[in-house]
Amino acid sequence: MTQAEWLPIVMQGSFSEIYVVDCDTLRFVQTNQAARKNLHYTVNELASMTPLDLACSVSRDVLVNILFPLRCGRANRASLDTIHTRKDGSTYPIEFRMFYCDTTPTPVYIAIGNDISARHASAKALRLSEARFRAIVSNTPGLAYQFMQRSDGSTSFLYLSEGCHALLGISVEKLRADSTLFMELILPEDRPSYLAAMATSAGDMKAWNWEGRIWIEKWKDIKWINLRATPRVLPGEGIQWEGIMTNITQSKLEEAEIKRSRAQQAELSAHINTVKEKERTRIAREIHDDLGGNLTAIKMAMALIKRRLPPEDNGLAEKAEYVDALVDRTIESIHRISVDLRPSILDFGIVAAIDWQAKEFEKQLGIRCEFTTNKKEVKLDPDQATALFRIFQEALTNIGKHAGATQVTVRLARSNRSVRLQIIDNGRGIDTTDRLKPKSFGIRGMVERANVLGGQLSVNSVPGGGTEVALKIPLSE
Repeated sequence: MTQAEWLPIVMQGSFSEIYVVDCDTLRFVQTNQAARKNLHYTVNELASMTPLDLACSVSRDVLVNILFPLRCGRANRASLDTIHTRKDGSTYPIEFRMFYCDTTPTPVYIAIGNDISARHASAKALRLSEARFRAIVSNTPGLAYQFMQRSDGSTSFLYLSEGCHALLGISVEKLRADSTLFMELILPEDRPSYLAAMATSAGDMKAWNWEGRIWIEKWKDIKWINLRATPRVLPGEGIQWEGIMTNITQSKLEEAEIKRSRAQQAELSAHINTVKEKERTRIAREIHDDLGGNLTAIKMAMALIKRRLPPEDNGLAEKAEYVDALVDRTIESIHRISVDLRPSILDFGIVAAIDWQAKEFEKQLGIRCEFTTNKKEVKLDPDQATALFRIFQEALTNIGKHAGATQVTVRLARSNRSVRLQIIDNGRGIDTTDRLKPKSFGIRGMVERANVLGGQLSVNSVPGGGTEVALKIPLSE
């Protein structure tokens, strides 16, 4: 393979930015793909430019002074760190290694550059990290430290924060000079567990977690401390831990009381949570169900008004659209409002109530709604009748709001032991994700009502399009 064949491969395959520059005019003779991609310039655009157009902070004199030793043969290469400006005005730092090539007929400079944005970002992140570390350590209750156990068994504290004296009653200087002072603070009966925990951490290279008591002679006081540290091996030196010691005396004094009351608190918490969740479920269910029922009538009336508007009255149509959209938003926003009232239509029985609601739905929304039942009368207790009717109302609300259906079929069937209600529409169907949305109060409310009755409710897509809501509730024997 000749140079003419492999040189383009090297140019275009390199991750570095490569620029070939005319020695006399300083214009770009060639640029590789990496350079063009980072700068967002085309080949033709770069052909009319010089390095000075990209590195605005570098003057022509400075650039010439850098390149002159290359052309004179006094240097094999030159280096330059600068800032490149992209076509969109954004900038990035770049480092260059530049070479002189005495080609025929025109000698050129070859500049190979690497975007060092990541390096600069890493350095900045390191500085910020160090600043955060200092701020955290200075505000951390307790003592931050580095502890070393060398290969010969000797130990030392490499670093101790300013909390040393407040926690241990020993100055940083004294403890760093003599690490055995810390061991002398630990009560004799707790020293074996301290040494065992350190040995286990060193052997398994896992976190060192120890709790024990120390005696502060200066204050004639016993403290409980917690020590947590992470080990790492320093080859040829030993093991070093970075960690924190904290005063846990108060928590230890409270621990016995906590243990004594834990069982009672757990029972109380469970009871409170149960009551709270029941109340939340009831409120969410009742609010959304009632809102759906009340606002369905508004939605139906608005749909009728829109259809009766004069087609030439665009202003009124826009107002109607606005009101219709406002109703939709209201349906979503006021689902948390509830009126715990029993529908008066239920005084005529569940069959009459469902038949009336189906006719109202068809009349107001213009969606055909067929209702059939295998019994003229289906006797239910008031709670069952109200819940079943509310579920039916919510199903119609969802159809009117989401389904885009043209027909709804409603079937009510009573058997010896149960009542089954089916609401089937020919709309767009429902996805599993829609049923699992956190704010899907409508379906959740229907399910909760069914559960209260000891029944079952399912919401499924129908093959060919549409949704089926199926409710089955047991009857009292």
